Amino acid sequence: MIILKNIFFAVFITIAVSALAFLSGPKADRENIIVQDTIVRYHDGIFEGESQHIYKDEPYWGKVQIRIEKGQLTSVRFTIRDTSLHETFNQFYEKHFEKIPEYVEQCRNDWKGVQSYPARFLEKQNIDKVDATSGATWSYNIFKASADSALKKAIVK
Repeated sequence: MIILKNIFFAVFITIAVSALAFLSGPKADRENIIVQDTIVRYHDGIFEGESQHIYKDEPYWGKVQIRIEKGQLTSVRFTIRDTSLHETFNQFYEKHFEKIPEYVEQCRNDWKGVQSYPARFLEKQNIDKVDATSGATWSYNIFKASADSALKKAIVK
């Protein structure tokens, strides 16, 4: 009877230690376990997407053009167009807010995002792995929604 209790106790301790080691281990190791039930494939070609994302009351439209070759993104272009002023959002757009320093800074941050998101998307080959530039959430949201719109057109069904 004592031997049986000792075996039970040893098994219990082994299970408890293993569980604690797993739960207290690096979080990244647990996050890298990916369950994927579908593989998305894309047609080769050039695909365009446009979106305002959630900014429906604003006159800004993002446009993404994606080139896909052999199932891989080979180029990505991104612009934001102000449809009320009929101009493209760029490094000079802050002139419209020269008396509001916070908006000037916001324009500068979003311009950095507009310039960097296409390269990050090419590098990652997955729009969901592209992170927003600090202070440039507006341009990120428009970029991501526009890229999603283009990718939907490219999916092999």
